[in-house]
Amino acid sequence: MNPTTDKIAEALYNSGCIKFGSFKIKSGVLSPYYIDMARLLSKPKELCSIIEIAAQKISQITNGDSLTKLASIELKGALIVPIIACKVNLPCIIVRKEEKVYGVTGRIAGADVEKGDKILFVDDVVSEGLSKIEGITPLQELGAEVKHILVIVNREQNGVEKLEKEGYIVHALVKISEVVISLQKNGKISTEQAETVLSFIKK
Repeated sequence: MNPTTDKIAEALYNSGCIKFGSFKIKSGVLSPYYIDMARLLSKPKELCSIIEIAAQKISQITNGDSLTKLASIELKGALIVPIIACKVNLPCIIVRKEEKVYGVTGRIAGADVEKGDKILFVDDVVSEGLSKIEGITPLQELGAEVKHILVIVNREQNGVEKLEKEGYIVHALVKISEVVISLQKNGKISTEQAETVLSFIKK
């Protein structure tokens, strides 16, 4: 197992981001695990560990493609993208899920979106990919180019494949199968828990 995978799996587990049991997810399906990336805020050490890995990945991406800004959609991705932005020294944008109708109106908060911007879209997980399109569309409508998407965890529910069919390049720091195998190997969860999640993924 990749040492980076072990490091991310441990950070998710120690911070309580990953929970095992029975959870109703957005699609209505019951899942044997749930990821709540907001829990990282309760554990600075684990948060910094994942931010560091994400920043390293972005540095690899920028070797081939220049980027001008980072962006995410509220809520979970918006919690971590400003910290990553500090690490990589790029302005960041938060896309609201709904248009703000008072004060500074619109769906864009943070840095302005300028025509020709090359934006990396960041989020916590990818499941079916729909929320990524929801967040990216307003950026593209304002003239930005969004080629790359970075997520912490790929839930392996065909979201990556769907996004790639739309022409995006998706970078996931880990797959959920890699996380549970790492946790099982290091004695954090039982073999039965790991097999339950792996069977769920295969379905």
